[in-house]
Amino acid sequence: MPLALVALAIGAFGIGTTEFVIMGVLPEVAGEFGVTIPTAGWLVTGYALGVVLGAPLLTILGTRVSRKKMLILLMGLFIVGNVLSAVAPVFGVMLVGRVVASLAHGAFFGIGSVVAANLVAPDKKASAISLMFMGLTLATIVGVPLGTHIGQTSGWRVTFALVAVLGVVGLLGVAKLVPSTGRPEGGTVRSEFAAFRNVQVWLAMAMTVLGYGGVFAAITYITPMMTEVTGYSAGAVTWLLVLFGIGMFAGNLIGGRFADRALMPMLFTTLGALTLALLLFTLTAHNQVLAAVTLTVIGALGFATVPPLQKWVLDQASAAPTMASAANIGAFNLGNALAAWLGGIVIAAGFGYTSPNWVGAVLSGTALLLSFLAAHLDRRTRAARAAAAAAVREPGDLAQAVTR
Repeated sequence: MPLALVALAIGAFGIGTTEFVIMGVLPEVAGEFGVTIPTAGWLVTGYALGVVLGAPLLTILGTRVSRKKMLILLMGLFIVGNVLSAVAPVFGVMLVGRVVASLAHGAFFGIGSVVAANLVAPDKKASAISLMFMGLTLATIVGVPLGTHIGQTSGWRVTFALVAVLGVVGLLGVAKLVPSTGRPEGGTVRSEFAAFRNVQVWLAMAMTVLGYGGVFAAITYITPMMTEVTGYSAGAVTWLLVLFGIGMFAGNLIGGRFADRALMPMLFTTLGALTLALLLFTLTAHNQVLAAVTLTVIGALGFATVPPLQKWVLDQASAAPTMASAANIGAFNLGNALAAWLGGIVIAAGFGYTSPNWVGAVLSGTALLLSFLAAHLDRRTRAARAAAAAAVREPGDLAQAVTR
């Protein structure tokens, strides 16, 4: 494994920690600033919107510099945002810090995916991408629970200060280990946007929004579901989220390995199984053991879709992959926001705390249908290219036959 992948994974670990740890220390932050929990929730929403906006914006700005230099700049932006959050004197300043940190998120994972894929042989690209994303999944297992504990015992400002330190380590790792390259070929705004002329890129992003959104429809409301329906204590939810993170970690590795062998069959399998698991979660949520198992499985199946979807985007936008890759990372957060909103609607309508699981199943099931469409279009495109290549060869073959 190239050591550069370790540097990328460290950066991913820090980004994953800062994204999710705010949920664990939200009451402490709200209490110190004297705002309500819903108001403090803007620290989560603001981050998600910053990812969606920052991914294409910073990728555009990075078309004139090397990918390594851009990764270093993004980690610098991440550090500034977390330092700002750690020292914020008022709530508004902390919100700005969260948005600043989030701007680096989408572009880092998008550009990092391209860099990771280029570090290895073509048949190992999905595995390399999954190794970078391993940092994000480890953040849910280690970084978030540890950051929450530190925030609750030593103060949430300490948590964000330590996350900034992680950013420094990631920055130094990228600077030292990621190989230097020139500007990306065709590195212009026009060439990067040209990737979006391919309908397959849009299909991949739609699958990302719906497929991973299906996971977040359930996980966003996991606390009331597990406490009110399953019967767990509020303190046990932290450990349930650790199980979810362990599932994400395993799914990420499995998804990367099998996507290198058979990408589309891997997507069919994971999206179909995810849809079924979300449907079953409505029933298993009433049993503590089965609920914990199902939650772990959902985490695994949900994140098993990440490496194949990211590689599919890179393959389809191979001439200018950076923008498409970053936009697909933004699509994950767009899916999170959409699923959380839809899940809130069905709960508010009186369908109960398990109803978001049905929403998630519909979203992931729709993503499965889109994957069938994408595979069909890909087969048709390949057949057309093969026919065109055969037509070009035929006149030459005929001419050779005549001369003989």
